[in-house]
Formats: sequence, C-alpha cells, structure tokens
Amino acid sequence: MSGGHLTKAELRRGLLAVRAGFTADDVSRTGAVLARRALELPELAGAGTVGAYVSVGREPGTRALLEALRTRGVRVLLPALLADNDLDWGVYEGEERLLAAARGLLEPAGERLGPDAITEADAVLLPGLAVNGQGMRLGRGGGSYDRVLSRLARSGADPALVVLLYDGELLEDVPAEGHDRPVHAAVTPSGVRRFGPGTETRRGPAGGNTAASR
Repeated sequence: MSGGHLTKAELRRGLLAVRAGFTADDVSRTGAVLARRALELPELAGAGTVGAYVSVGREPGTRALLEALRTRGVRVLLPALLADNDLDWGVYEGEERLLAAARGLLEPAGERLGPDAITEADAVLLPGLAVNGQGMRLGRGGGSYDRVLSRLARSGADPALVVLLYDGELLEDVPAEGHDRPVHAAVTPSGVRRFGPGTETRRGPAGGNTAASR
C-alpha cells in the first residue's frame, strides 16, 4: 500500500482493512517471528526496563515478546488507559495478571506507577499501523502515544523507540504533523529498518556505543 496523497484517516482505514484479513494463526506466527527479531536488537539486549503494550485483535502479536523479556529479567512496563486518553503504567507480571479494560484492551493488574514511569525505560515499544522512511509513525489516532513521546522529550529521556509492524507497513509516505516524532527502528517479520542520524551508531542503555545494523 502507498500512503501518497492519502489523509491519515484514509490511510488508517486501508491498513486496518488489510489487517482485518489476517487470521489468528497469522497473528500468532508473526508474533513469534517479531519476538525473535526484537530480542536480537542491541537496545533490548541491554535494557533493564522496557515500555511495551499488550497486542489485541489483529495487531502484530506482542505476547511472546513480553514473556521472553520477563523471563530474561527485564522490568516490562505496560500501559493503562486513563479517562483523558493519557497512559498510566504498571509492571507486567505474566499473562495471568492481565485484566480486560475499556476498548478491548488488556492492562496489568498490579500497582499503578503514574504516567511519568515511562521515562525510566531504556527502550519503548510503540504500537503503530505504518512507518515511513523518515521514521514517522502512523498510530490509531487516539493521541495516547503522542503524549508519551512528548513526555519523554520533556523529561530529557532518550529511550530507543521501536515499532512492531507487519511486512507491507513500511511505506514511502505517511502524513505527518508538527507534533509527530520519529521512531528509531521498525521491526517486521522480514527484518529491522532503522531511521535517522543514529542509524549507523546508537548509544545503548549502558552508556556505550552500540552498532546498529539494519
């Protein structure tokens, strides 16, 4: 799909229509491949805390990745949607500790740590529908993650920002607005695509320089 000359709303509809054609098996298989690829990222390999989310519906699956990170000893933060569409955060304690929430979402059952907890993350996995060649992400339009990215910028935090996508969702053109912020990498079943001036070398969580391969 090409994003050229489409509005964000039009592009979202088209991408969601494609996703609607995927089966539960498609989602599960893709999730397993995405987990393997994401776990190989140097930004995640050295991370002590990772912000993530629980995939729902036909989103690229995150369940395998969440459990693998937890098994590795990583502190995984999951969002909880607030009434104003901002996000609170709690620690992932296993799939059995996820609760059904509004809009079909799944949220952590434990203590709420506050919206600023995400500034402690070494890497943040963001949901998205597409990313263009400059790393601009197309979200679902609710604005929750725009707030997250703004909060990270205001705090001076600089986590690796990573989007999980299906093949075919890396587009030449994604409409962008002034408040949109680029991500550092997109992971698809076919590989990892990196963006921006840090494409060659990116500072890892431990403070050393980490080679960034595509």
